[in-house]
Amino acid sequence: MILIISNNNERTTNKIIKWLIQKKKKFIRIHEDEVFEMAVENKKIFLKSNRHFFFLDEITSMWYRRGRLKIRRLQYENPSVNAHMNEVQHWLEDYVIRILESKKQINKQSNSDINKLLVLEQAKKIGLEIPEYYLADNTDQVSLDKTIVKTIGGNPILDDIDKDLNGIMYTSTVQKREKAKFFITFFQDKIDKEFEIRTFYLNGKCYSMAIFSQNDKQTQTDFRKYNLEKPNRNVPYTLTFDIEEKIHLLMQALDLNCGSLDFIKGKDGKFYFLEVNTIGQFLGLSYTCNYLLDKEIADYL
Repeated sequence: MILIISNNNERTTNKIIKWLIQKKKKFIRIHEDEVFEMAVENKKIFLKSNRHFFFLDEITSMWYRRGRLKIRRLQYENPSVNAHMNEVQHWLEDYVIRILESKKQINKQSNSDINKLLVLEQAKKIGLEIPEYYLADNTDQVSLDKTIVKTIGGNPILDDIDKDLNGIMYTSTVQKREKAKFFITFFQDKIDKEFEIRTFYLNGKCYSMAIFSQNDKQTQTDFRKYNLEKPNRNVPYTLTFDIEEKIHLLMQALDLNCGSLDFIKGKDGKFYFLEVNTIGQFLGLSYTCNYLLDKEIADYL
């Protein structure tokens, strides 16, 4: 049986579940608001919620998409007992997660968040081209119009930044200096680009798409500033064997078997690695390039 950990009504999950149903594969989908209790029967651990019940050894494969597996912890009146039992329950939860993640899997809850700075350092070691970057709390030494600023965190979404309003932090070009210091920020050289590349990686195979975003001022710096009236031209693309091999080495080093990677093809002819998103969107790439990635994932599971 397949275990899927995702959010309610997550579109990508829904698409893959349609394939699983068509292929008559049994699955359990866990939602972000679902809380499980852990118990033992006949020396075997099982988890139960108000929706689902399963033994760990019933699970043959797992896909982590979003959210997390939540297990309710018991509370005890005595503070010392409570502290001790909290540790016991932590290690039991850790055991459950590790057993599930040892199954045939796509992505893991335990490493769904990765450190962007460490990823860049690892990519450098492997030999991928990286635009020069640095951390600073001022713009005194920034080359104006030749430097971009982007978030260090993996999630650019600002939930409820204002009343009934969410925000998103886009990559932006630094055009003027700030008078005051600010919190430590990620700066990177702006690459004069020919086009961008989004690559979806799945179990050693790369599926890439070229995004011609440089001809539109709205999408020049960040193609996520979609121009819905005049969308960027996107086409299937094949990276060189050397770059695909380095992608494979990077994903192995990060203990990831699935993710979306962003590159820039510079006008200098070099391919620059930008970042990897462990749970990035891929349906658009799949649809545009006819890769059928939702079916590939369903087949693997």
